[in-house]
Amino acid sequence: MFGTISEEIEVPVPANEAWKIYSTIQLANIIVKEHPNIVHKVDILEGDGGVGSVLKVTFPPGTPLLTSHIEKFIVVDEEKRVKIAQVVEGGLLDLGFILYKVKFEVIEKDKETCITKTTIEYEVKEEEAANASFVSIQPFVAIMNLVAKRLTQGKDGRSYA
Repeated sequence: MFGTISEEIEVPVPANEAWKIYSTIQLANIIVKEHPNIVHKVDILEGDGGVGSVLKVTFPPGTPLLTSHIEKFIVVDEEKRVKIAQVVEGGLLDLGFILYKVKFEVIEKDKETCITKTTIEYEVKEEEAANASFVSIQPFVAIMNLVAKRLTQGKDGRSYA
């Protein structure tokens, strides 16, 4: 069984400013600091946040069925402002998933506004199809809102990260 879910939000900052967060490991650091209920810890196992980087993502204690997973950045496209992470070990792969990818996109709407979009792409074995219910875009919507808030906080609306 194959599926995709996506959500997007409009952010009143230039796309290149939003991309500065989404394109780097800074995103993981912000999530751990500001949303420890989503991600407890991130360890960089290989790389510097670019293509080929491997991270161990540890979920908060008490997260049902999931303790951690290892993900690899398979795309970091500066021109298109697209970053894709694929789970390569643990996590949902232990629950019958064959594929689990998360794509972040920063799309320029105009000079002062962008759209951040997150897409989850997954495939789960037919005999484990009920586990597709574990896929949720909501943590990523919370992350996009957190980044948007961080980018726009400031007296003049120009206090970018």
